[in-house]
Order: sequence, then C-alpha cells, then structure tokens
Amino acid sequence: MRVSDRISRVEYAIRDVMLHAREYEKTGKEIMYLNIGDPVAFDFKTPEHIKGALADALAKDNDYYTDSEGWTELRKSIVRKEKERKGLDLAPEDVLVTNGVSEGLDMVMGSIVEDGDQVLLPGPYYPPYSSYAKFYGGSISEFAIYDDGTPNLDDIRKKISSNSKAICIINPNNPTGEVFSYKSLKSIVDIAAENNLYVICDEIYDEIVFDENFNGIGNMAKDAPVILLNGFSKTYLMTGLRCGYVCMNNNSRQLDPLRQNIFKLARVRIASNFPVQIAANAALNGPQDHLPIMVQKLKSRRDLVYKRLNEIEGLECTKPKGAFYMFPWIDLKNKWKNDLEFVIELLNSTGVLTVHGSGFGKMGTGHFRIVYLPREEILNKSMDKIERFVKDKS
Repeated sequence: MRVSDRISRVEYAIRDVMLHAREYEKTGKEIMYLNIGDPVAFDFKTPEHIKGALADALAKDNDYYTDSEGWTELRKSIVRKEKERKGLDLAPEDVLVTNGVSEGLDMVMGSIVEDGDQVLLPGPYYPPYSSYAKFYGGSISEFAIYDDGTPNLDDIRKKISSNSKAICIINPNNPTGEVFSYKSLKSIVDIAAENNLYVICDEIYDEIVFDENFNGIGNMAKDAPVILLNGFSKTYLMTGLRCGYVCMNNNSRQLDPLRQNIFKLARVRIASNFPVQIAANAALNGPQDHLPIMVQKLKSRRDLVYKRLNEIEGLECTKPKGAFYMFPWIDLKNKWKNDLEFVIELLNSTGVLTVHGSGFGKMGTGHFRIVYLPREEILNKSMDKIERFVKDKS
C-alpha cells in the first residue's frame, strides 16, 4: 500500500547515521558516540530536585490529563523566565507546553506553513526545521552566516520573496555553536517586521554559553511576530522526559490568529505529560547550581576538542560560543567523495560516530559535526583515532 509523498521529505541526519552504527555494532567493536546531543547519556545527570518532583508527582497520583495548553503553574513559571529574565512580553495565555521542542516546532510549522511557502533558515541548520517545513508543503532557503557568527543580512534580504513566510533562528546554533549578538538579532527582527514575516527563534541552549552574555530575542522583539521555542532537555538535563514550550509575543497583534488556532493542535493530542510538567516547574523554580558546573565542564571539553582538531592537518574549525557541538571543515581533496563518505569511513575504520555536515543543509557540505559531551579521556581517545584516520589518508 502507498504512503504519502510528503513522508519522503522528512530527513534527520543525526539519527539516520545510526543505521550505519547498528551495522558496525554487529562486529562487537567499541563505538564512541559523538553524534547525538544528549548530555544525560554521558556524565551530566538530571538534578535530584527535578527527579524528586517527578517521583513525588507519581506518588501523589498526579498523572492524569492536565490542560491541553499546559499546566497553569508551569505556564506561569515559563512567563517569569522568558519575560522577567529574558525580556519577551508574555502572559500565560501566550504559552503552549509541548512534549519537547520538536512537537512545538511541528505545531508551529503546521499552523503557519502552506503549499508553496518559503521558510528561511540559517545555513547550516538543525534538520527538523527543514523536515517540518517541507512536510507541510513549504520549501526552505538557507541564508549565510559569516565566520564570526553574524548573519549575512544582505543574503537574507536577497532571498526573501513573495512566498516567504518565516525566518528561523537557532541561538546558540546547532550545529555550529555560534551565538547571535544583540545587533544581529535586532537586524533579523527588523527585516522580518519590514517584510511581514514570522520570526521563529529556538533558544533551547540559552544557558549554555561560554565566553559572552546570551541575548534573548525577547529584548528586541517589540511588537514583531516573534515565536519563541524553548525547553528543558539541555539546560535542565531532561532529554528523555520530553518537555518544551512555544511562546507568542504578547505585543504582536499579527500573532492573534496563531494564538487563536494553534491550541487546537494541543487539544487534539490531548495533553503533555503531567508528571514531567511538574518536574519542569521544579526545574525553573528550584536550585540552579548545576548550571555553572555544567557550563564549566563543557567549556573545558570544548577547548580540548577545538585544540586537538585544529592540530590535525586537513581539518579546521572555529571555536563554538555555546551549546556543545563542533563543526569542523574537511579537506576532502580526492580522499573522500563527500562528507557522508568521510563520516561512514571514519566510523567503519575507527568506531568514532559523528554526523555528516550535508545533513544540516547545503551550507554544511564539506563539514562534520562532533558532540563534545563525553568525558575528556573519551574525547582524547576519539581525537587520537580521528587524527590517525586523517593522516592515513594523506
């Protein structure tokens, strides 16, 4: 029997490479997983007060359906974070709690994208943005980011057309770890406002910034149609618990139709996980002392991998300012046909699993993504293997 044509538009390179890894696993050899950004799979564990809140919710039988829009107490706490701490004007009615940021992105794209619409993405971009836009009949266009992490505003303006619907930002960026400046964000908001475009801004890594302060888009949103995506997976180490949220700028009347309709999608899927929402509320309102510890560990690991990679002839990368990804450039030079072949051959030769850069869009071509979450001894061992692999091809 046939499946829909639109399912063929869905790709997710980060997990697609696992198909090759499963074949390698059959050999019984060790795999070093540098492909998925899941800190909880390494030595970053969910804080005890969050786990305690989850266990307590179950012990008290708070595992029934809650409001489709999200538990009221959690929505209020999200408003406090995003409005009071980061500047986005919100009321609880502007917040939709979702089962992870991915569900929120799905609901947003499903609510605004129609056949023929164009969505602008930073190149390279996080793959679900492309997949969801295409699934709902849209197309994507990548805009360039300079080496210093600032967006090419002329490129954005050049690529806006009568079919353009939204500009997306992931800040800090996945896969490059770049962090957008206040000036860059304001310029993008201004361009969107001038062209009647939505701004979809993903700030899931907002607390994982190393060398400078983080600028939330709420500080320059004013009355622009800014849609914020955020969640608890990365900052609060709740990856498998799946809790995220969508926020719609309260000052924007352009968002009123979305505000009135997106909650239909929430109601049709019943509700987000209630015990996890209780744990997420505890995350926002409880101790935050795990954050500086996590950021310091990640910064040390970033510096290690950055130094090691740039010492390998044939590889080159810039230093990420946030998140936990490195995106090295590969000198392919008749050694490999493309970055996918590089990644597969690296896996089969060394057991080091990474992700091909072309899986993050055309502007990711010729790169590969490394996650620097493992302990330093594992990272050093992985870098040793990568170094030998590249030298053997010289």
